[in-house]
Amino acid sequence: MDPILLARLQFAVTTIFHFFFVPLSIGLVVLIAIMETMYVVKGKEEYKRMAKFWGKLFLINFAVGVVTGILQEFQFGMNWSDYSRFVGDVFGAPLAVEALFAFFMESTFIGLWIFGWDRLSKKVHLLCIWLVALGTTVSAFWILAANSFMQRPVGFEINNGRAEMNDFFALIGNGQLWVEFPHTVLGAFATGAFMIAGVSAYKLLKRQDTSFFKKSFTIGIIVALIASFATALFGHQQAQYLVKTQPMKMAASEGLWGKSGDPAPWTLYAHIDSGNGKNDFEIKIPYLLSFLSYSKFSGEVKGMHELQAEYEQSYGPGDYIPPVRTTFWSFRIMIAAGCLMILLGLYGTYLAWRKKLDRPNKWFYRAMLWSISLPFIANTSGWIMTEIGRQPWTVFGLMQTKDSVSPSVTGGQILFSLIAFTLIYAVLGAVMAYLFVKVIKKGPNEDGAGADHSTDPFGKEGYHAVS
Repeated sequence: MDPILLARLQFAVTTIFHFFFVPLSIGLVVLIAIMETMYVVKGKEEYKRMAKFWGKLFLINFAVGVVTGILQEFQFGMNWSDYSRFVGDVFGAPLAVEALFAFFMESTFIGLWIFGWDRLSKKVHLLCIWLVALGTTVSAFWILAANSFMQRPVGFEINNGRAEMNDFFALIGNGQLWVEFPHTVLGAFATGAFMIAGVSAYKLLKRQDTSFFKKSFTIGIIVALIASFATALFGHQQAQYLVKTQPMKMAASEGLWGKSGDPAPWTLYAHIDSGNGKNDFEIKIPYLLSFLSYSKFSGEVKGMHELQAEYEQSYGPGDYIPPVRTTFWSFRIMIAAGCLMILLGLYGTYLAWRKKLDRPNKWFYRAMLWSISLPFIANTSGWIMTEIGRQPWTVFGLMQTKDSVSPSVTGGQILFSLIAFTLIYAVLGAVMAYLFVKVIKKGPNEDGAGADHSTDPFGKEGYHAVS
């Protein structure tokens, strides 16, 4: 019944659940905008049908995401009032801009896009969906600006025991923001792309509307490959930034207790003994940590013991080492998921380029269906590493988590709301899954007709032809 532990658990549950929907919305709307652009440029009705079909999934996801997101801001006042009082003048500004500008922009143009089919001109209607896409991306920018302040506080001064913003441009020019934002948004593009490619693969496996879903798959898999590669590149840049600004997080993500040595090897596997501050067993890849940290095959990385001593000198007595196992393994889960995404993207793009999607690729289509989960795994594990690796800080170097919780809220109250919110979220998740499945089963045909077998290369005659 520890209020701090329960408050952290509640924030983790609600934030992770909400973050299932955010990147999917950002990614889906960009691909829908691309499809509608192709409709306007090429004039082919099939691209219009594609935009409408995938638009249904986007709207369902967006609606549930809005509901789950409302609770996030309320939690700062409910469970983290001391944090809100301390940092509200800084943290609140980007969140206010996000709500008043970006979210308002999204909502307005979503309405015009939904009801504007055949009422607005093609180009004006296309502009609406691109403005929705811009709004979702700008919304992410402002939220990440707030989060980046927690990772690396800038543009503020302490006045009467509270952090007050004195330089707005320093806040939005935060170096943490400019490595975190592209990494997160490109990951969101990959999330939407794998959703489209995975559902399209399922439909191709079922031999339904194959012409429609081959085009959808091609667009989805190309964006998935580009976004996955770019996400990895910006992730590399973010890791290098961590070495300078949050070296303890970097050391924990590598399970590095003592100095790494020069050149520094990257730890593929480690059996971590946090109680004794060491690893009982390790499998290392030579030179790789130096390259990850400095883009060259030389360079030493500080370990947690050395950093602990430095932090004690800077911030006073205390335990500044985060939960090492969680940070270490969440980082590796993210990397593994990202590598699988790149491999599947490469092979899928090869099939599309060589026009081999008509051939039976049952194993690959099944793998693509399951690959829908990969970006969600990567997104979630990446955020766990980012937030857990910052502990014990809420705002790095300024405020610790134990000092951020609401003093008047009891463990029992938090436990009750945790159970209630979790049940509500479970219901919302089930409803969304049901609606997704219903839309996907119905397919792109407005009348709900079944598969377009006239263009199905997997029918009996077509199957023997390709064989």
